[in-house]
Formats: sequence, structure tokens, C-alpha cells
Amino acid sequence: MAKEDWKLKLSQDAQKILSELLEKAKKHECAYLQADDVKVAQVWSALIELVKEFEEIKKRVEVLVEPFKQIVEVGEVEKRKAIRKVVEELVKPTTKEKEEVVSKLVDALMKF
Repeated sequence: MAKEDWKLKLSQDAQKILSELLEKAKKHECAYLQADDVKVAQVWSALIELVKEFEEIKKRVEVLVEPFKQIVEVGEVEKRKAIRKVVEELVKPTTKEKEEVVSKLVDALMKF
């Protein structure tokens, strides 16, 4: 009795992903067809394609990281200003000592 193809047991999404991955691996067909174990070599070829995609995504994310860091930094500065304004309205610092209390309170609130 012939076994049913295991790939048919995968979800439709998984079947599509596997099919696309094997299609990408075909560019290495001339290499993996020379292997002693063609199926294992085909898997390694597919893995190569996944790593290439991952590296491309990593490069794109790295390009986006710096602008987002700047956005966060600007947000933190504005957050500090807003907290300081509220605290100064509550404490109404008139002395150097009260200014220090305001600064410490702002620092503490910035952690939230």
C-alpha cells in the first residue's frame, strides 16, 4: 500500500510556503542533484535561501533602527518636559532645595 504524500497533511498555508521555498531552492538544483543524498542537499539549499532572505530583512531593519531611535529620543525629551511642567505646577519650586526635589521627582517619573 502506497503512503499518502506527507505534504498533503500540511495546512494550505504551509503547503504554499513549502512549495515556494522548494521553488527558490531550485536555483541550486545543479548542486544538490550531485549530492549522495539529494533530499538532504535540497533541504540545505532551501536553508541557504532562508538565510539569504533573513540577511536581507536584517539589513532593511538596521536601516530603520536609527530613525526610530531618534523618534524615541525626541519623545523622551518631550515626555520629560511635560512631566517637569506638571510637577512644577504642583510643587511650585521657589528655592534651590525645591528645584532639586522637582528634578528628582521628574527623574523618578521618567522611569514609568
